[in-house]
Amino acid sequence: MSASHDGQGEQASAISLPASQIQGQTTPMISRPNFQKTNEDKMKHQLSIGFPAPSIKMLAWVQGDPVHVFHPGWIYIIVYLSTTCGYCETALSALETLQEMYKDMGVEVIGVVAKEPASTADEARSLVETWLAETLSNSDIRIAYDHTGEMDKLWMDASLSFRVPQAFVVSKNGTIAYIGDPNSLECILHGVIDGSWDSSAEAREAEKERLAECEVNALERGFEIQIGTAIEVRDWKRALAATEEAIKSIPDNPTFREAHVELLMIKLHAFEAGWIALGRFARDAIERNCADWLLAAMRQLFCSPYEYSSLPFAERFSMGKELSDCILRLCPKQDALSRAESYEKIASYYHENGEKSRAVELVEQALALVQGETLSDDVKQEWIADLMRVLGKYKQ
Repeated sequence: MSASHDGQGEQASAISLPASQIQGQTTPMISRPNFQKTNEDKMKHQLSIGFPAPSIKMLAWVQGDPVHVFHPGWIYIIVYLSTTCGYCETALSALETLQEMYKDMGVEVIGVVAKEPASTADEARSLVETWLAETLSNSDIRIAYDHTGEMDKLWMDASLSFRVPQAFVVSKNGTIAYIGDPNSLECILHGVIDGSWDSSAEAREAEKERLAECEVNALERGFEIQIGTAIEVRDWKRALAATEEAIKSIPDNPTFREAHVELLMIKLHAFEAGWIALGRFARDAIERNCADWLLAAMRQLFCSPYEYSSLPFAERFSMGKELSDCILRLCPKQDALSRAESYEKIASYYHENGEKSRAVELVEQALALVQGETLSDDVKQEWIADLMRVLGKYKQ
C-alpha cells in the first residue's frame, strides 16, 4: 500500500514519526527496547527452527477454548498480530481457510495480540475485543492477548522478529518448524504434517535467510529510534547526522534517503544541499531500477510539501520523466495494487507538467485496478476515497 493509504495522510513523510509513535505504525515493526545491548551482542537469536517452543501460559484468552500447553501430535500455528496492523485481518482470514483445510490433520491456528498501547490488562482486552468485533466477528480462530510482555520476549524478541503478522509453526514434537510470513505457510505445511520439512535443507536455508534479514531489520530499527528520538525533541542536526549514518550503514534502504532529503529541505531549509541529495537519490533509483526506490524518488520530486520553486525547474522535470518511464516499464510485472500505486505517483508528474488528461487517465486506471481487487471493505474504501480525491483535484 502506498504511503497515502497507510493512515498517515496524503503526503506521508519519512520523518514524521517521533520515537514515541514508531512502535505503533500501521504495519508495526515491533521495536527492541534494548537495541544497543542487542547490537553489542551481535544479534544472537534465542529462538529458531528446531528449538523447543516457548511457553504460552501467560496468554489471556478472548475467543475460543484456552490452550495452555502444546499437545504432542498436534501442529500449532501461532500468529502474532496487532490491532493497528492493516494487513493482519487479511492474513488471519487466509489462515482461517488454511485451518479449515487441515483441521482433520491436527492443525490449529492461534492468533496472539501483544504489545498493545494499553496501560492495563483490562484496557488491552477491551482493545482486542473491539478490534475482533469490528474486523473478525465471524472468525472461529482462537484469539488471545498478553499484557505482561512475556510473550513478546519469548517469541518475537527471541527470534529477532520485528514485523506483524508473523507466524510460528510448532511441529508435532513441540519444536519450532517455521518462523516467517504467514503467506508462505501453505507451501510448507504439507512437509510439516508428514515430518519432511523440519530437517530439510529448504527449511534450514529459509531460516538462514530470515535471520540475515532480521539483522538488517534490527539495524534499521535502531537508526529509526535514534532519528525518531532526535525529531521528537526537534534536534534536526542530530536527526540529520543519524540519518546520514544510517545511509552509510544500510545503503539499500530508500526510506533513510527520503528522510535525509526531507530533513534538509523542510527542517533545515538547506535547499541547495537538499537538491543535491534529491538529485543523487533520483539517479540512484533510476540506476537500481527498483520500484520502491523509483516511487520514493518520485514522491520526493512531486508529492512532498517542498517549496519546489527553489529547485531547478528543467532538471526536476527531466528527472520526473526518467522516473516515470522506468516505473511504467516495471508496471507489467507488478500486482494490481502495486500498479495502482505506481499509476497514482506517476500521475502527479504528468499533472504538474501540464498533461492533465494523462494524469486523469492514470488515476482512473488505478481506481479500476483497486475496484477489481478482493480487499476488506475498509481497506478498499480507503484506497478508493484517496484516489477519488486525487481524481477530483486533477479534473478541476
